[in-house]
Amino acid sequence: MEQTALKTMTYGAMHFCVAIIVAFAVTRSWVAALGIGMIEPAVQTIAYTFHEKAWARRTAGLHPAL
Repeated sequence: MEQTALKTMTYGAMHFCVAIIVAFAVTRSWVAALGIGMIEPAVQTIAYTFHEKAWARRTAGLHPAL
C-alpha cells in the first residue's frame, strides 16, 4: 500500500477516536458522541488527503511557495 494512503488511514482512525472521546466529554452521551464523532473525522480525512497531495507537489518543486 502506498505510504500516503496508509498514513491517511491511520490518521483517520486516530481522528475518529479523538473526536468520539471529545464529543463524549462534552455531551456525556455515547450515542451523541458516536454521531458527532463519525461525521467530522470522515470529512477531515478526505480533506487531509488533498492537503498531503498539495504538500507533496510543493516539496517536489512543481508549485512555488505561497
